[in-house]
Amino acid sequence: MSRLQAEHLYKVFGRRPDQAVRKLEGGTHRDELRADGTTAAVIDASFTVEPGQIFVVMGLSGSGKSTLLRMLNGLLEPTAGRVLFDGQDLTALSPRDLRSVRSNKISMVFQHFALFPHRSVLENAAYGLEVQGVPRAEREARAAEALELTGLAGWEKSWPDELSGGMQQRVGLARALATDADLLLMDESFSALDPLIRRDMQDQLLELQKRLKKTIVFITHDLNEAMRLGDRIAVMRDGEIVQQGTAEDILVRPSNDYVASFIQDVDRSRVLTAGSIMEAPETGRSDEDLLAEAPATVTSETPIAELFTPFSTSGAAVAVTGEEGDVIGVVPRERLLAALGEEPQVEPQEDPRPDTQVPAPGDEAKKVIAGA
Repeated sequence: MSRLQAEHLYKVFGRRPDQAVRKLEGGTHRDELRADGTTAAVIDASFTVEPGQIFVVMGLSGSGKSTLLRMLNGLLEPTAGRVLFDGQDLTALSPRDLRSVRSNKISMVFQHFALFPHRSVLENAAYGLEVQGVPRAEREARAAEALELTGLAGWEKSWPDELSGGMQQRVGLARALATDADLLLMDESFSALDPLIRRDMQDQLLELQKRLKKTIVFITHDLNEAMRLGDRIAVMRDGEIVQQGTAEDILVRPSNDYVASFIQDVDRSRVLTAGSIMEAPETGRSDEDLLAEAPATVTSETPIAELFTPFSTSGAAVAVTGEEGDVIGVVPRERLLAALGEEPQVEPQEDPRPDTQVPAPGDEAKKVIAGA
């Protein structure tokens, strides 16, 4: 069963929202609704997130991604559609039951840290557990463990204003991890950080994910960040999801010119993997012969950027091995160069629509942390 499922979600702000949904379902463009004082923030969004997966929602400011995120934990009620969490329809829960789910099973990490300045680092990390009614000794132990996971051991007694921006964001991440929630929602969590610190936080998240296997929905406007973090990516524009797929799917097969414009500056060598460009081994050759000749062996998940060094010293094909060490494919130098030079295949589409801005909901950080 999917951990999280969104089914035909709509969110309309303004007058007669139900009528607006019917118009949108009938083909009316959202710009036509503005004359009636209505803003369609999210339009017919559907996707699934599997357990242990990082699902990234990417789009420009005003694309509807943050509004979509707030419907996933019930901060915003959908105008239409359903959100299923472990098979349970969150949109059908009473306010009390929804608060319980949000308090115990879903955690959120915000862009601007949302730390309490009058609480220590340890107290901030333990706040979600305090709201749950966890005894003090247990919540401090669990918070300390979460701080250690995020590289903040030794800073428990410090105050938030004594920490750098990156360290403050680590506290926010530790607070989410301390509750051991099944689902982690991250809303532009690294976008306020300097580039080097931002990449360090991405590394931290990927390392934690290897150990904890959390289910994560991550919101970003940065395609490189989306490509680096996402097991699957949804690209949003004007409230709609215009493409879903792996980073490789989006890079190699953009659904339209709008998506293609996003990926034009992406470093393909860091996204494409050996498994995506490998060829079948030559018939009749044993694994032993292929491995003996290959200048290096890699896995199917190895970025092709790591193949350049072996090819600088040898013209033989790099061997791609499976989990048992058997050769499942080879990457000749010619195939590597061809992959770097291939143009994305874009299907013909209508003229792109102009970008628009959608008013974002107010900051509800404390409400989410407290499970309100």
